[in-house]
Amino acid sequence: GLRIRLAGEGESGLRGGPAGDLYVFLSIKQHAFFQRDGADLFCRVPISMVTAALAGEITVPVIDGSQTQVRIPAGTQTAKQFRIKGKGMPVLRAREVGDLYIQVFVETPQNLTKRQRELLQEFGQTASDDNHPEAAGFFSKVRDFLGGFGGTARP
Repeated sequence: GLRIRLAGEGESGLRGGPAGDLYVFLSIKQHAFFQRDGADLFCRVPISMVTAALAGEITVPVIDGSQTQVRIPAGTQTAKQFRIKGKGMPVLRAREVGDLYIQVFVETPQNLTKRQRELLQEFGQTASDDNHPEAAGFFSKVRDFLGGFGGTARP
């Protein structure tokens, strides 16, 4: 929690003495969408596989009730973080405002139609290591590792 002291705002002093201090104790409730770290706010936002691959814009809520647009570049991967300056929480007793950090995660499509499945399978057949550099690097390392033991790994 947070304790705020308001000097001279408490009860009047005895026999006309000066007023005491007023202490306000605040407990901060967890937010359903934002997590807080100091003045900075963090949130996770789902994006479609298409937006992640081809680029696009998403609308993200801000703590003050407004919304902001975030441009998603082509090839964005899950866990990529975007920083929006000045959209976090105000800093107590200062003129500063924290930042909003948006972490995206790519949602895998579900309940595909037959046509959607066919299109994804066609894409999968035409995809190369250039389209999946992380996976290609990972499997290359596994092959090298297993090669040191005289074993083999299938791609």
